[in-house]
Amino acid sequence: MEWNAIAPDVKLGKGVKLSKFINLYGCSIGDRTKIGSCVEIQKNATVGADCKISSHTFVCEGVHIEDGVFVGHGVMFTNDKTPRAVNADGSLQTEKDWKVIPTFVKKGASIGSNATIVCGITIGENAMIGAGAVVTKDVAAGTVVAGVPARLMARN
Repeated sequence: MEWNAIAPDVKLGKGVKLSKFINLYGCSIGDRTKIGSCVEIQKNATVGADCKISSHTFVCEGVHIEDGVFVGHGVMFTNDKTPRAVNADGSLQTEKDWKVIPTFVKKGASIGSNATIVCGITIGENAMIGAGAVVTKDVAAGTVVAGVPARLMARN
């Protein structure tokens, strides 16, 4: 039985560690990164070197994670601020009916378990996102944010 779904277009760096029950397609994973179980990383997403993507995390198209980033368990990224299943005429939406809004997570940042990262933002270098936070705005480098919505708690 095959435990992982890894598409042939996935670019895996050297020494990448993959757990069971993952789904990777059209993405790029840097050297020595560890991907936990039940993680999905979609096409046109990038994960840098020396990252840890913990279990049950969803990294959607348009998310770009730099080197040395920690992503806790159950973190959800989004890539559309107005998601819909159908168009105004009732037809199912396709990729042609919406535009991916990118998100950037800079080097050394940490994202706590069960955080939700709303698209179109940048999380700065060495920033820390508290567990369960809903991040709707850019997070400055070296700061700590937490809450719903996420608010500044401290500067490192």
